[in-house]
Amino acid sequence: MPQSDPNQIRHHVRENLSKVSSCCAGSSSCCGGSSEDDIISISANLGYSEQDLSVVPQGANLGLGCGNPQAIAGLKPGETVLDLGCGGGFDCFLAARAVGEQGYVIGVDMTPEMLAKARQNLAKTTFKHVDFRLGEIENLPVADGIVDVIISNCVINLSPEKYKVFREAFRVLKCRGRLAISDIVRTANLPPELQADLKLYSGCISGASSISELTEMLSQAGFQKIRITPKDESKGFIRDWFPGSKAEDFVQSAAIEAVKP
Repeated sequence: MPQSDPNQIRHHVRENLSKVSSCCAGSSSCCGGSSEDDIISISANLGYSEQDLSVVPQGANLGLGCGNPQAIAGLKPGETVLDLGCGGGFDCFLAARAVGEQGYVIGVDMTPEMLAKARQNLAKTTFKHVDFRLGEIENLPVADGIVDVIISNCVINLSPEKYKVFREAFRVLKCRGRLAISDIVRTANLPPELQADLKLYSGCISGASSISELTEMLSQAGFQKIRITPKDESKGFIRDWFPGSKAEDFVQSAAIEAVKP
């Protein structure tokens, strides 16, 4: 991780996400230099089905992420779901369909631009059980013990204070509530030049923690039944994020699961 002040890192990440939101606001996308067709292809490679990609409002899918948390969440009708770093609302809308009108979905994002985008996308739907809130994942604007499932897609690695994120997640979950997260994990020590690059931090590379570090943080926060499953196939799309950096030699996407006892 870059040896920088947490506030400096957070400011850099916020600026980067604000730019992504702005450049994805029009009809032609510049999220990672991707067209609409490219975004669909990227999301399909991350594990989203053709149906997933067809049922969300246009503009909700920004082609971001490193996996599909829906695939491991096992969402049930009536559950309350919290999405950490909801972006344009893509995973929230899929969750809303899964839990139905008796359920509830909360999306939290720290950038007003992303939040505005998510709310604009919500207005294109008939969902009455989705709520988007401005806030940092280290200080969630959510009451204690009301959430059944927390999902997140390639966001927690961006936090400079990950233990706070997991402690907050534990606080807002109900007993037997669960985490179902897709994120980046570090599989080898990053070279100093990559570790110190804030661009790679906001690009989900240099802020990644190792599996042992994540396991320890989750355990200290109170979680049990911790399971972190790296995905070797993720090296392909990680290679495309920063061509020539060899980032794929040091990080992978992983499914992160845990339960609050």
